[in-house]
Amino acid sequence: MTALRKITTDHIEAVAGPSGQERQKVAVSLRSLFKALKRERMVFRDPTRQLSVGHLKGLPQSMRSDLLAGWMDQANTPLSRLIIALVAIHALPGEELRTLLATDLSLARGTLEVRRGLLRHTLYLEEFTHRLASEWLAYRHRRWPASTNPHLLVSQKTALDPDHPTVSRTLLRKALPKDVTLVGLRQDRMLNEAFATGDPLKLMRLFGITAQTAMRYVAAAYRERTARLPR
Repeated sequence: MTALRKITTDHIEAVAGPSGQERQKVAVSLRSLFKALKRERMVFRDPTRQLSVGHLKGLPQSMRSDLLAGWMDQANTPLSRLIIALVAIHALPGEELRTLLATDLSLARGTLEVRRGLLRHTLYLEEFTHRLASEWLAYRHRRWPASTNPHLLVSQKTALDPDHPTVSRTLLRKALPKDVTLVGLRQDRMLNEAFATGDPLKLMRLFGITAQTAMRYVAAAYRERTARLPR
C-alpha cells in the first residue's frame, strides 16, 4: 500500500481475521482509526464501516450492516414499518413498544411520549418516522374504525378485543427482517450513535437511557479511550 485511500473493506476483513477475541481488538481499533482519519480528511471513505466488531463480553454488540440492508423494503405493512423505525431510529425496546398509548403520539407536535415508570421520555420524530406514524394511524382507522383499544399498536386480534390487550411479542418479532432481532437492532442504533459522537450525555438525552448504560456504549465504541478509566 502506498496510500491509506487504497485500503478496502476486503483488506480490513483479511487483517481482522474470522472471529475471536483478536478480531474484536483489531476491529475496534481499526474502526476508531479510520473514523479519525476521515474526520481529518485523510481518507474520503471508511472501509471499516461495514466491519462487524463481534461480541465484547459485557458490552453492547454492533449488528452486521448486511442484516440491515433492505430492511424497510421487506416490511409490507404500515405497522411493520413503524415498528422498525421506532426501534432502528429511536431505539425503543420491545416492551415499551407494546405499551405505548395512542394518546402518547402527537402528530401536531411531532412527539411521542414514552412512559418509564414515573418518568417520561419525549421522542422528537424526524420526518421519516412522523410520516410512518401518520400512515399507521390512517390505516388503523380505516381497518378498525370501531376499535377502542387505547394502545398505539394494535393487531387483528387486539384491535376489537374489549379487554384492550397489548400486541404480542411474536407480532413485533415478525415485523422485523429475517435474522434481525429487536434487541440487536436497538443496540446497533445506540452503538452507532456512540461511534458517531462519543458523548454519553447525548446518548442519555437522545435515548432516555441512564448514565451507566450510556457509558457502556461509549466504552464499546472507544475501548482504547476508556480502557484505563477507573472502575
